[in-house]
Amino acid sequence: MLLKSKKFFFPIIIVLILLGFSFYYVYEDLFVDESKIGTVVDEFNGVKVYYNGKISHVSERNIAPDGYNLGLKYQCVEFIKRYYYERFNHKMPDSYGHAKQFFDDSIPDGNLNPKRNLLQFHNGSPTKPQVDDIIVLGWSKYGHVAIISKVTDNDIEIVQQNPGPTASSRATFPLIYKNGLWKIDSFRVLGYLRKHEKQIT
Repeated sequence: MLLKSKKFFFPIIIVLILLGFSFYYVYEDLFVDESKIGTVVDEFNGVKVYYNGKISHVSERNIAPDGYNLGLKYQCVEFIKRYYYERFNHKMPDSYGHAKQFFDDSIPDGNLNPKRNLLQFHNGSPTKPQVDDIIVLGWSKYGHVAIISKVTDNDIEIVQQNPGPTASSRATFPLIYKNGLWKIDSFRVLGYLRKHEKQIT
């Protein structure tokens, strides 16, 4: 009897999951203001954050005057690369990749990530996050990236592009210090990247 019940409920669960995903995408469409796509919604240290509508929306590739690939307008990756390019004149050796590919789990904490030419710290590091760090999250298939805009002993604030049509460009996550390690207490935070002090001009 139990086996038959499991066989009965399994297809129902699958259908409910699929309906949930369908509702999310329909819901997202309802709140997209296409007239706002490409307009400024925030700014941090002089670098603009643009409205992108649906998370999956892409306008075109943004190329810097010197030919450097900044990314697809107005995805989250485009913002963090444009931020580092405009603020620090930093160009990543590998200028491509989805958001969560900016973090390489095989690199030890505090070592150089050669594809990005940035120091990399795991979530749960003796090195505290700081303002201007790139935070990398593995939320989904492609992940998400943002810039850390504020840090206290208890939380961090991020500034982000393309969080969705109704989400804020700012979000706050708890920061926990325990056993000598700093951990950003949010779902699937992989870690954070930063320029070496000697690299910053």
